[in-house]
Amino acid sequence: MVQPHMQFRQLNIWYSSRQALKNVTAEIPARGITAIIGPSGCGKTTLLKSLNRLLEETDGIRVEGEVLLGGENIYDPSVDVTKIRTRVGLLASKPFPLPMSIFDNVAYGPRIHGQYSGSLSEVVERNLKTAGLWEEVYDRLGTPAARLSTGQQQRLCLARALAVEPEVLLCDEPTSALDPISAQRIEIQLKAIKEKMTIVVVTHLLRQAHRLADHVIFLWLGELVESGPANQVFNSPRDERTRAYLSGDIG
Repeated sequence: MVQPHMQFRQLNIWYSSRQALKNVTAEIPARGITAIIGPSGCGKTTLLKSLNRLLEETDGIRVEGEVLLGGENIYDPSVDVTKIRTRVGLLASKPFPLPMSIFDNVAYGPRIHGQYSGSLSEVVERNLKTAGLWEEVYDRLGTPAARLSTGQQQRLCLARALAVEPEVLLCDEPTSALDPISAQRIEIQLKAIKEKMTIVVVTHLLRQAHRLADHVIFLWLGELVESGPANQVFNSPRDERTRAYLSGDIG
């Protein structure tokens, strides 16, 4: 049994008076890719953003329960939120390169936090290679990141997220704004790094979840319906709602 890297314990989340998540208790195994699936509005992104406390950027949010990272409740009042967001990186659904050069985008996090091994040039090269972008940009690192294509910008954002060496990488529908070829490249890079870190992906594409997931969490109307190894959830789901969603009868 793979040990959990993160855990939800009786997690309840409200947006003002609307409850988005209801008593969610689940585990995210260490390393590999966990896919959070379910129909639109079921709470997928809310659950994802609870993992690095980005929910607190939204007015009217109320959180009850626990989210554990390495056994520590990240919602404990004594926790340093900045450190949590360094340990848990995020790749958003749309690329948002910083208004600076390709080099400075990747170097930004290590410069701010002051923690990196080797020179900044080595950090930038290493992470651009990990993101599968180095060969396309190595001779123009000083040019503005905004000149890259959308697919390249998303891989740049992946390199930027990895540059601070997070334990966990959150991906919120990371290919939804990309063309099929660019989306495939992101999937390839995620699979290439999954043995080194814990990756959590929200996706509305079941085919993508089949391709990527080692572990699956299925949400329905804010409730955890089923979670477990991908082979078990996809091939032998225990709950009728899971079976109906996977067959396309609901959702």
